[in-house]
Amino acid sequence: MNKTTLKFLVIILFFLGFVGVILTPLAKKKTPLKPVAHKTAVVKKPLLIKGRIAIVIDDWGYNLSNLQIIRQIKQPLTCAVLPALKHSAALSQQLNNLGCEIILHLPMEPKEQYDLEKNTVTTVMPAKKIREIIEQDLSSVGLAKGISNHMGSKVSQDPKTAAVILAQAKLRGLYFFDSFVIKDSVFPDLAREMKVRFAQRDIFLDNQGNFEYIRSQLEKLKNLAARNGLAIGIGHDRKNTLLVLKEVLPEIEKEGYEFIFLSQAVR
Repeated sequence: MNKTTLKFLVIILFFLGFVGVILTPLAKKKTPLKPVAHKTAVVKKPLLIKGRIAIVIDDWGYNLSNLQIIRQIKQPLTCAVLPALKHSAALSQQLNNLGCEIILHLPMEPKEQYDLEKNTVTTVMPAKKIREIIEQDLSSVGLAKGISNHMGSKVSQDPKTAAVILAQAKLRGLYFFDSFVIKDSVFPDLAREMKVRFAQRDIFLDNQGNFEYIRSQLEKLKNLAARNGLAIGIGHDRKNTLLVLKEVLPEIEKEGYEFIFLSQAVR
């Protein structure tokens, strides 16, 4: 390669380098980087809860008729199962599988002359017998987190019998729910003294079985929850009651009320 050719190549390389330096900024200007389109993060603000509502469904155990309706109710329910009946054990398991909370619906002596369930706790029973009945019943109603009274107006006013029941509940780590079937129940004060977790019914939902009445009682329960922050209602294992709950509970929930299990309401 002669000197002329070498000089010519050097000039070309120098020229190409110079052009590259000049054009690089221009190239960057022509092809600017586009910002990545990130999705805006949605921050869920806590809902304003107007009130909390616990609903207890009593008297499970006689049959399996209403399980299909329970499957369609998505809100929390607490189910009180009567012991020593044909379907007691099976219902406890099936209701638990459907997401319900289970409590033992303990038969207790009423003042009225009703036909009593087998092994109903009475005020003349010795403490040992009462404890034996409760233990047998708890083995019949598995998965129970609490105990409530089935009937029991007479027991509810007898401090001696009530204290035995509460002591057994405390021993087993269970709460007690007073259906409040009679005024002047001794359970609230005794539970406080004995430091047993406790709750008490506010409203019966289905003293009448027609749809309109049950809806009106749910409205009262909702309004009570709005005033007090918490309300507890009792219904029963009846088709009309459960059909109304299936229809109305989602509407109440949309209004800003929260449904909870009874264990979340005890104090």
